[in-house]
Amino acid sequence: MNKLYSIFLILSLFCSCNTPKEQPKTTGGIKRIVPEISPDRYNVAFLIMDGTFNTELTAPFDIFQHTKYRENIKAMNTFTVANTLDPITTFEGIRLLPDFDYTKDQLPQIDILVIPSAEHHLDTDLKDTVMLDFVRKIDSSALFMTSHCDGAFVLAKADVLKGKTSTTFPSDIEAYRKMFPSLKVADSVLFVHDGKYISSAGGAKSFEAALYLCEHLYGKEVADALAKGLVIDWNLAEIPHLIVE
Repeated sequence: MNKLYSIFLILSLFCSCNTPKEQPKTTGGIKRIVPEISPDRYNVAFLIMDGTFNTELTAPFDIFQHTKYRENIKAMNTFTVANTLDPITTFEGIRLLPDFDYTKDQLPQIDILVIPSAEHHLDTDLKDTVMLDFVRKIDSSALFMTSHCDGAFVLAKADVLKGKTSTTFPSDIEAYRKMFPSLKVADSVLFVHDGKYISSAGGAKSFEAALYLCEHLYGKEVADALAKGLVIDWNLAEIPHLIVE
């Protein structure tokens, strides 16, 4: 009896180990985890693609994501959007999994669109009509459209900056003016706020442009707390900027 029981137990274990299990939904063999979108928050989408520069993505992402740790404010949901769910590779080599594919997924309402700079924002990316159409679509209802470094070229090419003043990476100011001669361009400031458009010089100044938007939305006390939490010296009065009334 004990011998038969032992054989039965071994067979049961063998079968259980080889029973197919339901696999999580994957994209390209990688498990997809859709971010939680909490209600009663601003939805902030970061437009990413191959060649996105790390700082122009991570700086505003850090600032905005940390709003959820502040009390008594309308905090921000932060997520990435791309034209794929496959991994994208930043200019510096970090591989990222987009949260949403804007060409296929049903997206949450986007209140703030962030366009970090990418390697080809002065050339081939500006020929991506699907991406430019997406930017125009979001512009029609978003509360704020923001760019860092050469992300301004995308906003300009999408033709949403008519009559607005903007800026970009200092070394690309002349290329920006030449490509978009009808635009108003500021070249002696680190960020510009005109209407619902905020553009920054990029790099480490992406932190400051993001902090400015938080101060605009939540007030100085909250912006100071966000800066302190990330060990950033923050004093709007000391930063060259332009606010178009």
